[in-house]
Amino acid sequence: MPQMAPLNWLSLFFMFVSIFLIYNAMNYFSFMYPVKQPEKKKTIKKINWKW
Repeated sequence: MPQMAPLNWLSLFFMFVSIFLIYNAMNYFSFMYPVKQPEKKKTIKKINWKW
């Protein structure tokens, strides 16, 4: 659409850039890291094989 006024192209550009930035900010801040659980000590049963 080359017949559009440059002001319309500029406003369209700013609209898409602002939507892009808002989308990225929402994705960045909505991500939740999983809560790290304290490690439980594993009991290891050692079996002594006597042949």
